[in-house]
Amino acid sequence: MGVTISVLLFLVGLIVVWAIIMYNGLVVLKHNVSQAWSNIDVLLKQRHDELPKLVETAKQYMQYEQETLEKVMHARSAVRGAQDRGDIEGLGAAENQLRAGLVGFYAVAEAYPELMANASFQHLQQRISGLENMIADRREFYNASVNINNVRIEQFPDVLIAQLFRFRPFKLLTFHNDEIKDVNLKSLFQP
Repeated sequence: MGVTISVLLFLVGLIVVWAIIMYNGLVVLKHNVSQAWSNIDVLLKQRHDELPKLVETAKQYMQYEQETLEKVMHARSAVRGAQDRGDIEGLGAAENQLRAGLVGFYAVAEAYPELMANASFQHLQQRISGLENMIADRREFYNASVNINNVRIEQFPDVLIAQLFRFRPFKLLTFHNDEIKDVNLKSLFQP
């Protein structure tokens, strides 16, 4: 009888240790997703701060292109709004709108050689281009973290712990097919 209780206590202890390890693993995954989103958030804020400087510099040269400048600023506001709401789907759409606005902006800027030669404008273009590349990298890392989290909380036996402690899936930051066309912003920066 004492051996049976010892074996039973050992098995219960083993199950408890297993549950703790599973729970801690799921917590790590959840926080990896949060960290990945935070990395995107920081870069979006940096770009958010740089765009008005770029537009202001361009305004000095592009007096007749107000509509183009307004599109960029409107898209910037849409990105910020989706970001503040934590709206992943809305952020994807707003990012596409901003990308299109920047492409149009840089295309129009090409018609202004003085603007393209302006050192401040060139610096801001390079800074925003670098931020765009970093955002793309972080978005990839975010989606990978989301995917790992979502798979783990659906796999057996992790699903038992995930449901018990209400771990939830996260949404991927995705784009529609017409939104993923490669836009080489770097080539637009060349005079």
